[in-house]
Amino acid sequence: MPKMKTNSSAKKRFSKSGGKKGLIKRGRAYRRHLLTKKSRKTKRDLRKTGYFTKGDAKHIAALLPY
Repeated sequence: MPKMKTNSSAKKRFSKSGGKKGLIKRGRAYRRHLLTKKSRKTKRDLRKTGYFTKGDAKHIAALLPY
């Protein structure tokens, strides 16, 4: 049986969390441009790590076998 391939775009965007079982980390959206109209609190909250829901994590985990 050949080795499974990791999806290249997924490995650049997502990572498996070390301690939390089954959680996959992701970046937040709305942080690239038009930042002047966003409040300081909003921009600060967007810095935090996001996690996939269980249903979505299942699909992403298939793209990251290793």
